[in-house]
Amino acid sequence: MQRRLVQRGQTLVPVLPRGKGRLLNHAWARVRAGRGRIPQRGLSSPPMCGIAGILRVHRGPPPPVAASIPEGWLDILDEGIRHRGPDGHGRFRDRVVRADGATVDVALVHRRLAVIDPETGQQPMVSARGPGDPGQPRSGCVAVVFNGCIYNHRDLRAELAAVGHRFRTDHSDTEVLIHGWREWGLDLPLHLDGMFAAAIWDGASGSLAAIRDRFGEKPFYDRTVEGESLDVAFASSAAPLLALPWAMEYQDDAGLPARTIWSAWIGSGYAPQVPPVGGLGTLPAGSLQWVGPLDPATRRAVVRGREAEMQVARWWLPPPRAHRPPRDHLESLLRSSVHERLEADVPVGCFLSGGIDSGLVAAFAREKAPNLEAFTVRMPDPRFDETDAAAATARHLGLRHTALHCDARPAEDVVDLIQSVGLPYGDSSLLPTAWVSRAARNHVRVCLSGDGGDEMFCGYERYRAATLLGLMGPAAKLARLALPLVTPDGDPTSRRTRRSRFLHAAAHGGAHELADIFPQRIMREMFPAPAPALGGRAFRVTLGVFHALYALTAPILELLWREGARQEVWYDAMFYLPCDLMAKVDTASMRVGLEVRSPMLAVGLSSAALSATIPHLMPRGRRKALLRGIARRYLPRETVDRPKMGFAIPVGEWFRSDFGGMRQLLLDHLHSTEPFGPPSLGLDLDMSVVRRLLDEHMSARRDHSQRLYMLLVLSIWSRWLGQVLRRG
Repeated sequence: MQRRLVQRGQTLVPVLPRGKGRLLNHAWARVRAGRGRIPQRGLSSPPMCGIAGILRVHRGPPPPVAASIPEGWLDILDEGIRHRGPDGHGRFRDRVVRADGATVDVALVHRRLAVIDPETGQQPMVSARGPGDPGQPRSGCVAVVFNGCIYNHRDLRAELAAVGHRFRTDHSDTEVLIHGWREWGLDLPLHLDGMFAAAIWDGASGSLAAIRDRFGEKPFYDRTVEGESLDVAFASSAAPLLALPWAMEYQDDAGLPARTIWSAWIGSGYAPQVPPVGGLGTLPAGSLQWVGPLDPATRRAVVRGREAEMQVARWWLPPPRAHRPPRDHLESLLRSSVHERLEADVPVGCFLSGGIDSGLVAAFAREKAPNLEAFTVRMPDPRFDETDAAAATARHLGLRHTALHCDARPAEDVVDLIQSVGLPYGDSSLLPTAWVSRAARNHVRVCLSGDGGDEMFCGYERYRAATLLGLMGPAAKLARLALPLVTPDGDPTSRRTRRSRFLHAAAHGGAHELADIFPQRIMREMFPAPAPALGGRAFRVTLGVFHALYALTAPILELLWREGARQEVWYDAMFYLPCDLMAKVDTASMRVGLEVRSPMLAVGLSSAALSATIPHLMPRGRRKALLRGIARRYLPRETVDRPKMGFAIPVGEWFRSDFGGMRQLLLDHLHSTEPFGPPSLGLDLDMSVVRRLLDEHMSARRDHSQRLYMLLVLSIWSRWLGQVLRRG
């Protein structure tokens, strides 16, 4: 496929057309050119919500407007995102005939959770209406549906007003997106500090653009079907997209075999690419997407030809690690980030665990909001309960602290959550995240969290392991010889099990396998021959087989991957954080209408942390040492020195004891007919291996907790998808 050059300002960026294969290009040269300065940040006025829409590009005579995008399709999308926005809803339609003669229809859907200024900022927001008929958009209008918060919107408003833009609202960040699009075009996201997923309809060119924040805090899924027309639907959840009555093809994506994508997904419980079903896709974090030609005079895109109708490009990549930012500077950035995220016209609280990330967020939040309430949820198993540690932190800070009852219904909740998002996310911490969100939602509508601290400041144990593994080099062959001597026992936290996993990582997939659900040896058994290319934590799949998606990053990888820990941290920022952690938090919190804000991911703070050298963040291998130094100024010593616990549940024990119905749910699904859907889905797992894992776990000979949870989630999702297809 031929690349095209797009001129944006003074920078030429190679663009890979997006058709059936979702080819992603990294606009690294554009990022390095320094375009898109982030202005001084201010406070935001965010509406958390759900967004959806459909675009149809007709390649022949168009049908009547009412028949082009049936209202029933919009009803499906609306219902699928209803839980994300109970406070209001809206729709928008438009039709234009483009300069190339194609007729384009668009419909936008919005569901609103009003947090600030509920009287203005209703969506879809449209730049202009036709005179005398407020129901008809004027030619050339810009319409936006937006989910998230733009924290520097006040500064952007002032900057745009200074060059002649006139605003109708007082402090709507949605309106800033409209004027920002008119001024900067596809450079818009480079000016934004916040969490966002937005779709922007440009009536002048008959084009639809979509943008997503750096770390994927807000989701954006799409589904594309080509026939007599090019149909593109998008939503904040994959579930309503799969429910649309469109042709369900189990096609390769980006030229990759479906089983290769499945191996990546099952191996880690997530993947940069969604399952290869029905044209489903996701807009990667830090990326933008556009459908249709745009005026080159606006520094947008030059697109010609049918194949180039849909394109995706990266607007952000982590900066090179070459700096040593002072600790006081990082502390100031974190304080400012926390203060900015306290604005709301509804009650705001903060999550508080026994660790330093949420503790620091709470400490800085109390400086500006003395009456702030902190929430901790009592977990059903005392071994995983941090209530006492959180209470000690709260007393030290003088915080109001509430320990909430955990309404744990694991079997019921895992089915509901997987069906609501429409994807088989395999991270079992989705359940406690949902319980914390549900309990807090009874008291507040906004909560600050410490999410992102481990990824920004090197908080995982595997970073130290990665450094050791990187030094081993040829010694990996010796690790293979030692494998039979150190076998894992039934306790996943025991020293023997950890040593076994380390040796397997050294012998096979590297440090990435330390965080993998399924190691290579089991994946090879579970997928019948010929086995797809596998790697620890799907690492080799993602960055090897997915080379077509990330080809333009190869020169960057050569520079970044000279240290084992640096390799792992880069992976976490690019993939693990947006594809697993942020997806988990959004799915769990928005299921109950709770907005979660993550100060650790602010533009200034994250840029400083990601540009810092690994030895600066983790001197002598001490995890999160730089952030821990800041924490010693504000938090009690026992909190700062407390071992990392993580947000886990004993799901393996629940499978054995049937706590909350989990054992019965697991057996019902794995013993059912076609537990992983029809053969066309591509999930042709070897059931004898699945049954062996089940038997070993139930007899307590081995611990397969997370593996069985992943298989359960996969079965829940595939059976749900089968029901959706039968209804369709």
